[in-house]
Amino acid sequence: MKVNELPFYDMSDNTTNCCPRFKPEGWDGQELHFQHKRFVKAESRSMLHFPLNLGRVFDRVQRKITAADAWNPEDYVVLSHDPSPWKSEHYFAVDQDIEGEQMAELSGTFLSKVFEGPFQDAGKWSRELVMLAHNAGKEIKRVYFFYTTCPKCAKAYGKNYVVGFAEV
Repeated sequence: MKVNELPFYDMSDNTTNCCPRFKPEGWDGQELHFQHKRFVKAESRSMLHFPLNLGRVFDRVQRKITAADAWNPEDYVVLSHDPSPWKSEHYFAVDQDIEGEQMAELSGTFLSKVFEGPFQDAGKWSRELVMLAHNAGKEIKRVYFFYTTCPKCAKAYGKNYVVGFAEV
């Protein structure tokens, strides 16, 4: 894939009027390359990796991104990373800076793997990503997850797809 390009995410299949139905084709087994890819960085609180204020954080950031017209449906991803059991970091891909929000850039190579199952499997998925990188002869730097749908939409669609991103 080209630098800063993501696989296609069909935003038009959205029967819940919340999260679009995720189609995993094209996301699994990719090697993605980011060079100064722009993101809004937001943090949420957790208790032993269980999110406490995630909905409020996502609502606030998504409203600001939409108001600034900085959202590109062909470049949609929110990468989440837990630096501790008490805090999560979320990176929302954007086309421009968002006033009042912390901006970040990510650069590097990322291996992707699609998972399906409950959110509590994230620890198991992290270990699978470490093995994926190891089998590719690469050392992992950090793990991110793209939670493609909220719990309500995952229930409505009958699938809970999560894309793991292993930064190598």
